[in-house]
Amino acid sequence: MLTGIHVSLIGGDARQLEVIEQLIEMDASVQLIGFDNLQTIPNGVTRTKLTPEALEHADALLLPAVGTDDKGHVVSIFTSEELVLTEEHIASLPKHGKVYTGMAKPYLTELCSRHGIGLVELFDRDDVAIYNSIPTAEGALMMAIQNTDFTIHGSNSIVLGMGRTGLTMARALQGLGSTVKVGVRRPEHYARAWEMGFKPFYVKDLADFVSDVDLLFNTIPVLVVTAQIIAKIPHRSLIIDLASKPGGTDFRFAEKRGIKALLAPGLPGIVAPKTAGRIIAQTLSHLLMEDAGKRRNDA
Repeated sequence: MLTGIHVSLIGGDARQLEVIEQLIEMDASVQLIGFDNLQTIPNGVTRTKLTPEALEHADALLLPAVGTDDKGHVVSIFTSEELVLTEEHIASLPKHGKVYTGMAKPYLTELCSRHGIGLVELFDRDDVAIYNSIPTAEGALMMAIQNTDFTIHGSNSIVLGMGRTGLTMARALQGLGSTVKVGVRRPEHYARAWEMGFKPFYVKDLADFVSDVDLLFNTIPVLVVTAQIIAKIPHRSLIIDLASKPGGTDFRFAEKRGIKALLAPGLPGIVAPKTAGRIIAQTLSHLLMEDAGKRRNDA
């Protein structure tokens, strides 16, 4: 249980609604900032403005998936008010307080470091990334179905990257009857891809494997699907880039050549916000209980 733990949430999207619900069930004290347009507020939850005073007792500050932009702006679909997280806000947090977000840009990292406040990037955790790979793969499959005139069954697919998302994506395609080639960069990933029944190759040799591709899914966050690669891809092909912005595809050249290429980061929050919110809530609750236990032991 999270009895006596104070959690402040600033901004966010539909995922935060599930987080709020889970925190309440765990008996945490929940404070909402940037939720002015939320029609119903659960019992025991408070709503306030973003001020340094509002954060003085927060054991945890939860920000959206992308915590802030490069100037401290926090996005919230629940308010028209501008939310800007400043140095004064971070400085007002208790020294044991921590900031939780999906991923942090340098602005937020520097603020927390300057004031000795712990910063946890949830999407960097293996467990969160693996759980999130499921709605990511489902969302990518949905996009593939919506943007093609052929079935995934019997298609030729390429997945670039055999990390947490790439592996789930490749298995989902294989399960639907696609012939799956997997582009890897490490020998152990090559061996694992072969063991799992995929057709592995090294990403540096990608140009030799795209001549018959129908669906190309990229998970590598650097430019790998270059103009030279796209020039060899059939016009019927669809590229879905799942890497974080700006992706790993030359979208300008793909458009010039008439090949549909879609950048699709953040799919869990779009296609399955309830599930994505539950993943965040479960991990956050576990971390908060762990921190509370450490503080009790140190007292």
